Amino acid sequence: MSIPPSTSTASACSAANDVAGEPSPVQWTEIVQQLGAEIAGPLSSALERIHDLVSTGQIDRQSLRALRESVSQAREAGMLGQQLARLASGRLKLSRERMHLTQILRGVLAQRSRETQARGIQVRQILKPVEIMADGSLLFALLNALMDWALASTHSSIDLRLDLTPWPAKARLVCRFAHRSLDLIDDPRFKELPLALNSLAWRLVEQTALTMGVLPLREDEAGITVLTLEFPQIIGDEPGLIAASSEREAGRELAQSSERVAEFQPSNNSKPLAGSHVLIISAQRELRGQIQAAMQHMGLIIDLAGSMAEAAQFCQEGLPHGIVFESALRGDDFEQLFADVMREVPDFCFVEVLDEPHLTQLSTATADGLARISRLHLNDALSSVLMFELSKGL
Repeated sequence: MSIPPSTSTASACSAANDVAGEPSPVQWTEIVQQLGAEIAGPLSSALERIHDLVSTGQIDRQSLRALRESVSQAREAGMLGQQLARLASGRLKLSRERMHLTQILRGVLAQRSRETQARGIQVRQILKPVEIMADGSLLFALLNALMDWALASTHSSIDLRLDLTPWPAKARLVCRFAHRSLDLIDDPRFKELPLALNSLAWRLVEQTALTMGVLPLREDEAGITVLTLEFPQIIGDEPGLIAASSEREAGRELAQSSERVAEFQPSNNSKPLAGSHVLIISAQRELRGQIQAAMQHMGLIIDLAGSMAEAAQFCQEGLPHGIVFESALRGDDFEQLFADVMREVPDFCFVEVLDEPHLTQLSTATADGLARISRLHLNDALSSVLMFELSKGL
C-alpha cells in the first residue's frame, strides 16, 4: 500500500502502515504538536473576531456563525486530545470480551443515521456476521472514531465492508470513500492530501486501533481513501479461529465484566466509555451543573440544552449516545422525542433525574425503559447508571 509522501503530515498516515505495536514517543510528540495547532488555529480566528466585536461594538450573523464554528472546532480538538491522552497513559486495562462486531457496527450506524442524513451522505454496507474477542468500550470508541473521521473527510458515499480474510483468519473491516470531489480527482493541482484526512480525528482512529492490537492499513490514491482494520481474534468453528472451548472462557470473562459494571468506581485512567456523547436537558442551571459534575471524571463529551424543544433541535443534527433529563420537563415534547429516538435506536440511553427521593432504577427494571435516579444520588450513583445504560448496545 502506498501513501503519498508529498505532505508534511504523511507520517501521520504512514505510521499506521508501519507500526503494529505500541505507538512510539516520536508519534506521540507529533500528536501533541498537532493538537496544539488544531486548538490554536481556531482560537486565533475566534480571538480576531472578538477583537473586531470589541472595536466596532457589533457583529453580523456571518461573523457570529464563524465565531461559533471556531470555538466549536477548538472544543472538539480539546476533547480529541483528552481521548488521545487516555490512550497515551499506558495504564489502560483492556478486557477480553466476546463481541458481535457486526451487530455493534450496525448499532453505531443506526446511532449516526440522523447525522449522515443531515449531511446528505449515504453509508453503504456489506457486513458478514463476525464475532471477535475485544475490549468492548474501546471497540465502541474505535467504530465511532472511524465514523467521525470518515464523515469529516468524505466527498462521496462511505462504503463499509466486513468479512473474514483467508488463512490466517482475521476479521477485516474496510472503509472506502473519496477524499476529493469526484470532479477534481483527476485535476493535477490537487495532489496533496486534504488536511481533514490526517487530522486528530484520524490520529484517534489510528491510536485506538493500535491500542487494541488491531492493525490499521490505509491507502490514499487517485482521490480515494481505503482504510482496512484487521481484528486478529475471531470466534468461530472454522480452522484458525478461536475454538468453541474458548467461547466458554469468553463467556466467563463477559460475566465477570458484567459483575464489574455494578462495582464500577471510575478513575482518571479507567474510563470505560470515554468519548461517548451525552446530552443534559434541564431548565435549571444549578441542576445542569450538578449532573455535569457527577459525570466529569468519566471522559464523556457533554452538551447542554435548556428545554425539550432545544434538545429536539439538537438531536435533529445527530443523536448523542445518551440523554440525562430533568423530570419536570416531561410532557408531550419529551414523549415525541423519546418515541422518535427509541424507534431509531431501541437500546438508547435515557436517564430521568427526579427532584424527590427515589430508588435508583436501571432501564431493565422499569416498564417504560427509562432509567431513573434521584437528584440526591447523582454524585454517588449516576456514573454507575450511565456505565450500564451506555453499555447496553455493546
